[in-house]
Amino acid sequence: MRRGLSGLTSRGRSFLAAGLTAICCAIVLGQPALTRVGVLLVALPLLCAVLVGRNRYQLALSRTLSPGLVSAGAPATVQLTLRNEGRIRTGLLLVEDQLPYALGNRPRFVVDGLKPQTPRTTTYQVRSDVRGNFVIGPLLVRINDPFGMVELGRSFHASTNLVVTPRITPLPPIPIGGAWTGAGDNRPRAFATGSAEDVSVREYRRGDDLRRVHWRSSARTGELMVRREEQPWQSRATLVLDNRATAHRGTGAASSLEAAVAHTASIAAHLTQRGFTVRLVTADGEDPNSVWHDRSRGQDVSPILEALAVLETTRRAHLATDWIADAGHQGVLIAVLGELDDHDHGALRRMRISGRRPLAMTLDVNAWTQRNAAPAGRAAWLSSLGWAAIDLRPGDALAPAWQELGRRADRPTGAPVAERSAP
Repeated sequence: MRRGLSGLTSRGRSFLAAGLTAICCAIVLGQPALTRVGVLLVALPLLCAVLVGRNRYQLALSRTLSPGLVSAGAPATVQLTLRNEGRIRTGLLLVEDQLPYALGNRPRFVVDGLKPQTPRTTTYQVRSDVRGNFVIGPLLVRINDPFGMVELGRSFHASTNLVVTPRITPLPPIPIGGAWTGAGDNRPRAFATGSAEDVSVREYRRGDDLRRVHWRSSARTGELMVRREEQPWQSRATLVLDNRATAHRGTGAASSLEAAVAHTASIAAHLTQRGFTVRLVTADGEDPNSVWHDRSRGQDVSPILEALAVLETTRRAHLATDWIADAGHQGVLIAVLGELDDHDHGALRRMRISGRRPLAMTLDVNAWTQRNAAPAGRAAWLSSLGWAAIDLRPGDALAPAWQELGRRADRPTGAPVAERSAP
């Protein structure tokens, strides 16, 4: 009874108050007929409270999200399945799933009585125009009586995460030199003879040809070792994203940081489609979720997109350079940079010396807050450091800028660069 009374709705309280008032008036005025009306008004919400409060529904929920990783602006489908695992039929159920504001309005459904062991499935779509990791749930179930006097809410604890990645812009192919480095499976190199130091070996696996056993390595390790027929190679690319708070302007989806994240995601997807294994480096250093030394991941851009979906600004004043000491750094280097100053000169020069000629897109961040701001012209400054660079302003299309960057990369180092932004 106490549980039911705690769920009285405005209608139920109104009936209860009206009934008590009628009873009091009937006693004062001496009207027995009015007393019967008051008793009826009081009894109806109390009876509903007893019936709803005694219900012990056993409900099970299954939530399926498809897909769990979507691009900004793309829809995802949520499927809810409610099952009555009790022995009695449920009453009318009002179902509401909790959603973040970015995913739209909270979906509400009315579910008629569920028979025992009977599932009921409903679906709805969510969509977000901004990137992020959003939590869907928990599900709230409200149980009502037929007269609307009592409403009790129960919630499930389970929730589901939806990862919304930045928008991907298709990019045209451009010539990118210096791709082959390290290890991978793109360019085989045969080994016929050689010592244990010259031959790549691995542990023996059941089914391996015994003629491939490398006895010198087996004697040294105490286990059977077989000779690899080829040494794998790999196309590698490093993406540097400047996410320093001091290097960007604007707020929300219209900030320069969001443009930089979207450009980085598009470049990462493009390089992955071309067979590159890509890793992400931010102003804080190498992202642990996108280490391209893990060969088992292959060419998969999902870890980078997931990292970019939740990327935030950092208070770091200078770009991290500890990742440059990595022996496998050789390969393609592409940077998406914000506001630069003379303090970044050393870091950018170290990146240039460590690898082949790098590529850079520099955002004219002042243009994100000042429409008539003069072009910063950082591309020419980077060109003097040995980079192939291009300036980007709000509204510049990424695909033509990417093509222009490819043309500048073909020019000899030190060639003059026109002071203009992308078309």
